[in-house]
Parts: sequence; C-alpha cells; structure tokens
Amino acid sequence: MKSGNKKRKRVKKVFNKGHLGTLILMIYDIITTNASYFLALVIRFDGTIYGIPRNYLEAHLKFAPFYAVICFSVFFIARMYNGVWKYASFNEAEKTVFGSAVASFLHILLITVFFTRMPLSYYFWGSCFQLGLLLVARFSYRFILLEFSRWRNLEKPKTVHRVMIIGAGEAGQMLLRSILRDKAAQDKVVCIIDDNPGKWNRYIDGIRIVGGKDYILYCVKKYRIDKIYIAIPSASRENKIEIINICEETNCEIKNLPDFYQYANSSVTVNSMRSISVEDLLGRDPIRADMQEVYSLIKGKTILVTGGGGSIGSELCRQIAAHEPEKLIIFDIYENNAYAIQQELLTKYPDLNLTVLIGSVRDSRRLDEVFGQYKPHMVYHAAAHKHVPLMEDSPCEAIKNNVIGTYKTAYTAMMNGCERFVLISTDKAVNPTNIMGASKRLCEMVIQAFDRSIKENKLENIPRLFTHAETGEDQGEVFFESFPDNIHTEFVAVRFGNVLGSNGSVVPLFKQQIERGGPVTITHPDIVRYFMTIPEAVSLVLLAGAYAHGGEIFVLDMGSPVKIETLARNLIKLSGLKPDVDIKIEYTGLRPGEKLYEEKLMAEEGLQTTPNKLIFIGNPIPFDIEEFRDSIEKLMKAAYDNSAEIKELVERIVPTYSADK
Repeated sequence: MKSGNKKRKRVKKVFNKGHLGTLILMIYDIITTNASYFLALVIRFDGTIYGIPRNYLEAHLKFAPFYAVICFSVFFIARMYNGVWKYASFNEAEKTVFGSAVASFLHILLITVFFTRMPLSYYFWGSCFQLGLLLVARFSYRFILLEFSRWRNLEKPKTVHRVMIIGAGEAGQMLLRSILRDKAAQDKVVCIIDDNPGKWNRYIDGIRIVGGKDYILYCVKKYRIDKIYIAIPSASRENKIEIINICEETNCEIKNLPDFYQYANSSVTVNSMRSISVEDLLGRDPIRADMQEVYSLIKGKTILVTGGGGSIGSELCRQIAAHEPEKLIIFDIYENNAYAIQQELLTKYPDLNLTVLIGSVRDSRRLDEVFGQYKPHMVYHAAAHKHVPLMEDSPCEAIKNNVIGTYKTAYTAMMNGCERFVLISTDKAVNPTNIMGASKRLCEMVIQAFDRSIKENKLENIPRLFTHAETGEDQGEVFFESFPDNIHTEFVAVRFGNVLGSNGSVVPLFKQQIERGGPVTITHPDIVRYFMTIPEAVSLVLLAGAYAHGGEIFVLDMGSPVKIETLARNLIKLSGLKPDVDIKIEYTGLRPGEKLYEEKLMAEEGLQTTPNKLIFIGNPIPFDIEEFRDSIEKLMKAAYDNSAEIKELVERIVPTYSADK
C-alpha cells in the first residue's frame, strides 16, 4: 500500500514539473501535422472538402495514423520536447526546422510509395503549414510571457535607471538582451551609441541607435540618462579613453566591459560590467605578451623571489605558481606579507611545492644558507626600499638595502650556480635626482659589473662584501674556498615606471584623500609620470628572464606619460564627485629629490628591439669596473657607518646623480 502511494506521489511530482505541457504539445503536434496536409489538400481543390477526389482523401486519412507515429518519433529524436519554451531561442527554432523537414520528407516518400501520388501543391503547402504551426506553438508562449511581463511592469511602476549603451556590436547586443530578459532589472535602455554611421537610426530589439560619440552629451540630456554602459571591448585604448572622458562630463554612473575574453565567451551581462578604474585611463593599450616561452622556462625549475610579499613580488609569485615550477621560494623580511601570499597560493594551488622563508637580503649568512640548501635556477630580485621621500631622509638605509642587498644576493646566486638573476629597477634610475633612484642605478651597475666579470673571466677581482667581518663571524672562506667551475649566471635588469596599485603608488593616497573629503594634494601642476599595471610589470620581469643574455636593461614602452593632476581629477570624477567643487586640489611643491618627469632610458643607452615590440633593451653604459668595485666597498662602509656624506659619495660613483638637485 505504501509502495503504491509512493508511486502515485512520484507520478504527481513528475506531472507537476512540466510534463503536462509536454503532453499537450505532443497532442498539438499530432493534430497539426496531419491538419496541415489536409488543409493543403482542401486549398488545392478550391477550398471545399467535397471537391477532393476520393483516392486523395482516402490516401490522406489512411496515412494519418502512421504519420502521427512518424512525427512523434522524429520530433522526439530531434529533442524537440526537451526545450524550456519560456526561453525559446534560435537553437529551438533550428531543432524545429530540422524535425519538420525530416517528417515532411518521410511523408512525401511513404504516402507516394504505399498509397498514391499526391498533387505537388499538397506536398509543398502541407510542409509549409506544418512548419509554421510547429514554430507558432513553440514561440507564442515566450511572446505571450514577454508581453505579459511588459504589461505587468507598466501596471506596477518602479524606480528604474535610464541607461545608454555605447557599442552596437555583438557585446552591446548581448548586454541589451541580458537587460531585457531580467525581470527584476531596474535598468531601462533608452538609446544606443555607436560610431558606425551605417547603424545610425536603426534599431536593436526596439532600441534606437541614435548616433556616434559626439551625441553622448546631447542624448544624456534628451533621454534623461543616469547610467552609461560602455560595451566596446575590442576598441582601441585611445578611443575608449576619449569616450570615457566625454562620459565623465556627465553626472551619470559609468560602467565598462573589462576585457575581450568576456565577450569572446558570450557571457556579457550586467554583472560583467564594472566601474571605470584608473587603469582604464592609461594612455596606451595593455601589454598582451606571448608568455609561452616564459612559462616553458619556469616549468620544472626552482624559482626564488626576494621581496615576494610586496606588490610586485606577490604578483610574480602568483604567475609563477600557475605554471608548474618544481619549487617556489618566497624570501621576505616582512612576515605579514609573506604569510598572506603563502596562504593565498596554498589555497589556490594546493599541489604547489612552496617554501616561505623570512630573512634579509643584507644578511649574507642567511643568503648563503638559503641558496646553498635550495640551489634556485632563477632569482627575481624584488626586495628594495622604494619610497622616495623616506629614502631622502634615510639615505644610508637605501644603500644598505638596495645596493648592498642586491650585491650580496647577486654574489650568492652566482656562487651557487643560478642560471638567471633578474633585478627589478625603476625609471627613477635614469638621471636620478633622489637617493632612491641613485641607489637603483647603482643596483643596475652591480648587475652589469657581475655580467662583465663573468664574460671577461675576471671573477677573482669580485670582492665579497661582509658587514660582520670585524667580529670574525662572517669570513668568506667559511662559505666559498674558491669559485666554482663554469659560472654562467645571466644578470639582467628590468626598468619600468610607476605601478598602479603598488605599495607607495600615488593612486591609493589619492583615494584615501578623496574618502576623507579632500583635499587631494599634488606636488606640482605640471608633474607627469609613466604608469603601468602590476600584471604588466610582472609580465615584463618574466619576459626579461626569458630574453636574457646578460647585462641588459629591459624597458617597457609605456606610451605617453600621464599628468598627475589629470589622474587626480579623473579619480575624483570616478568617485562621483566634482574636482574643485566637492573635492579641493592643493599644490604642495616638489618634495626633496622629486622631478617633474621621469625618463625611461639615459640618452646614451640607445634602444634595441626584442621579439615583443613593446619591450626594448638599453645598451649598457661602459664604466670602469675595477674602480666601481673599490667604490662599492667604500660605499658599504660609509653606509654602515651612517656617514653624513653618503650622498656625496654616491654622486662620485653615479655621474648623472647630483646630491644638490
């Protein structure tokens, strides 16, 4: 008894889940398929049943039961009963046309072979009526629901955002249809903008394409727009920036389709849109490098990243971890950052062979221990002090950490058979006006000195720098009695500009000032900087490791420099506020060591191309290596003595730096 009740409940459950609609549709199909051919027969003989010859009428009626079974079987095989007709689309239409065509072919063949040859109009019009009635049944349900939904929305008015879509391409069309399908949406698209004149004054799903970008401001007022969606993922960066700048002149909320991949995956919806960010305002297209060569180098290798918890270092670790290194070693002095990236990587890559070590690049004994134990194939040296004003006040710390730390790490890497050593430098190293930039130029000179010493086989002249030698604890012979055979380490440097979102970037500072209600402080109205995103910076660093032959300084073509005042004003606008009205802008004057513009290369360095057309190599500037080695030892001693003349000593080593600037 209980078993019988369970079966009845199961039948009822299935019945309630939509099978009644499928059953009704099947009955409709059986009736209309035969009725279609009967109607064709009636029309053929002047619209009267009595005028139909007896042999034709009998053939049709006798074949009708067989044709009902044929249609049911064909339609079932064609999966014409599996669709959710509430969302009927081209896919369902395609199935219906296919199923109807096969059924009509079988009708023509079988009735002719087994009964009699029918008039040609019977075959033609019967097939047409059948297809039309099948499509009507399947798409009328969606049409009725759509009209009912529109009527219901009119009956129950609600607050909606009046939306302008910029872009009438495939991405814009998918976005529009996503909004129209969403019953709960509070967006109402009222106009579309597209720069293709051939589309002007045409309609997409009832929405007019009113004109090009010159019409944006006019249409915002005319149609009372309060939200703008920019759906032009394949447009050039210059075109996007121009459109964004126009949109920022309005008080509308602006959202952008981030990248081409979303459009390519046919997943453009309102949720795909994001607010305009400062990255969207870079004066160039993002770097999209072919990283396959890089990833083939990383795979199966032991990689060490110094400063691996920092903004650049952590992104390096993320990209390296994604491409199957044999082992990834994160080396950082700041435990909180190191712990954060460790937990992130272990969560995302549970099979990653990861080691996180705490230590300083200024500690030669710790470096010897790490390199001796793990023998990394590649080193990405991101550890450094980078804050310009702070280093101006503590110049000896800049030398200790940046210059001596780089020297010790490079020396230890070379002595332990490292294949590649990649230094992360900065455009502030070009004609430096501050001690941070000068220290990074010294780091580049260190790398070039090591490279030349290896190539010229003058390793015996490379001094080992010890900061604890006077205690007798840190003697070179304890670690290396002699140079190993066949030293082949390739040393390169990577130079780029300001990194958006990195620690010390001006953007987070501006955002904090805007959140506090201002003012936003700018040192000078004419100051300009080159900018790049963190992923771009990391791509350049990784590519440098792949292209390395030793001694190069790699430089990214960062396009046109960005005026800091313009950047600040854009950030204020992106926050929905007005510069000089809601948020004041104040000028504080250039800080010590700060200059109005940064240079990517010294004039005498020149440029060489690489396989990536947006990445260049600066030719090494010759300098006296023997003299440089002696100077480095003196510089280290002065730094650890906290000498007040440290800047003057740096000035003697780096001719393009002036301590008086």
